[in-house]
Amino acid sequence: MSLVVFLVLTIGGGLLVGFATRPGEWYLGLSKPWFMPPNSVFAPVWTLLYVMIAIAGWRTFMRDSLGAAMILWAIALALNFIWSPIFFRLHRPAAALLVIVALLAMIIAFIALSWPEDALSALLFAPYAAWVVFATILNASIWRLNG
Repeated sequence: MSLVVFLVLTIGGGLLVGFATRPGEWYLGLSKPWFMPPNSVFAPVWTLLYVMIAIAGWRTFMRDSLGAAMILWAIALALNFIWSPIFFRLHRPAAALLVIVALLAMIIAFIALSWPEDALSALLFAPYAAWVVFATILNASIWRLNG
């Protein structure tokens, strides 16, 4: 499978989920923490992260298409894609928090598992882990402020 397939899957999937779950009136009415970045930050950050996620996934697939690291990568991508519908469409910040914590666990597991065999893929996931830590704090803060 080519890198292009992984880029289309991750960036395309992220764009589709993003367009389908754009924040609406409910989200606009929520109290947000003081450290909430402007909405204009999210699309460029996620686009860059999706490129890095795709490259790491492609490298992992080429190394061992059915291995544990590839399974973790796929689970992380699935959790990533289901977070937005749970938060923005179902209006369930608490449930979304559970999803994002599971996503963070998968990202950390992927990094730990990949590091010995493919440090580059592990490093490509490091900014993803950092952003998801921040997103987890945002999610928890929104839940706390509006619960």
